[in-house]
Amino acid sequence: MATEPVDLILTADAVLTVDATGTIVEAGAVAIRAGLIVEVGPAAELLARYHPAELIENPGCVLAPGWVNTHTHLAMNLFRGAADDVTLEVFLERMIAAEMRTLSAATVAVGARAGIAECLAGGTTTALDMYWFPRATRAVAAEAGFRLLNGPIFMGNQDPEGRDFAGMLAEARAILADNRAETPDDDLWVMPHSAYLLDRPQLEDIRALAAEAGARVHTHASESLGEVAMAGQVNGDRPIAVLDASGLLTARTVLAHAVHLTDAEIDRIAASGAAVAHCPVSNLKLGCGIARVPELLAADAALGLGTDGAASAGALDMFAAVRMAALLHKGTTNDPTMVSAERAVRLGTVDGARALGLSDVGTIEAGMQADLQVVRVDTPNAQPTRDPWSALVYAATATDVRHTVVRGRVLLRDRVLQTIDEESALRDLTEAVAR
Repeated sequence: MATEPVDLILTADAVLTVDATGTIVEAGAVAIRAGLIVEVGPAAELLARYHPAELIENPGCVLAPGWVNTHTHLAMNLFRGAADDVTLEVFLERMIAAEMRTLSAATVAVGARAGIAECLAGGTTTALDMYWFPRATRAVAAEAGFRLLNGPIFMGNQDPEGRDFAGMLAEARAILADNRAETPDDDLWVMPHSAYLLDRPQLEDIRALAAEAGARVHTHASESLGEVAMAGQVNGDRPIAVLDASGLLTARTVLAHAVHLTDAEIDRIAASGAAVAHCPVSNLKLGCGIARVPELLAADAALGLGTDGAASAGALDMFAAVRMAALLHKGTTNDPTMVSAERAVRLGTVDGARALGLSDVGTIEAGMQADLQVVRVDTPNAQPTRDPWSALVYAATATDVRHTVVRGRVLLRDRVLQTIDEESALRDLTEAVAR
């Protein structure tokens, strides 16, 4: 008889561990205790060894690590549909004006709650979020049980609370101190928007702040040709060179987009250890271009996947980002082996986690955080399932997610959110937009 107690056992037709060798456990199970994975293996063996407080059996499903979204603006869903079919430059003009006019901690909290609900419903368990009023989003994420990384952002002298740059630096120090006090083992982040909305002295001040706090850095870089030109006008050089000269291109930096890169810039990014958050759906929708992912991979640059915000990408859908990453680069190279289904899953899970400095997220192995998604593949769009990697990438969609687990807590159960009232979250979002 099973004697060792655990909190939860999940079973599935296949467990994609995403470990170093790509182990798939057929008829597998995962045992969880105190938020951590105790063991993964054949279901029959685990059920004989462990006595779970709860058993959730998932026939017709694949169990995989939760998606890690390496670049998003969660509360930008407040502006979903407000600037479609326009260039990045027009998009930014509209968004920044709207944000300065309408955002508050209360509205960001409303947007973040609906955004996190969308993430959990689509199997996303971690997000690196860059947006105004980071305290508000952090509080919502903590309440929902969602794994969130965020920090103070800087956008030149623009701030919805009317602070000048010196005031933003002071507020950032306070936010970082509060974050450190609340969760001492969390990585801290500072988020300079870009090398075209911040000048060199401002970027250097932010670098000094990051060094002082021991914080990581997240910034946009080379998203469009227009951005590259604007960085030249503001700072006299291309975005990567400006960030590098400012001391912000390091192994603790995540660059969002990085679409328009030269060969030398790809080599410099790889040598620096900086990571790229590839956002293929947003890049296509804004007409920014296609990131040089094959070359980045060939250079062994760190790479993860992101959605960007719902206003630019349309949705916070990591299934779409993973599928697009797999398909797009086959087309640009005429090589169907480029970004295989397994590699796409890795980009959306463990590679993204490592890009964010997370060593205990992104795989299903003993000792790792129990951040998981259970995805139905017994559906007309996924049957027959010959290869679970392919089923997850080329067939399944966000609405096929049955359960989402973060830190061992079931936050989405049979498509029903457990820590967010979906109806009230959407009602609050609608009312906030109407105001």
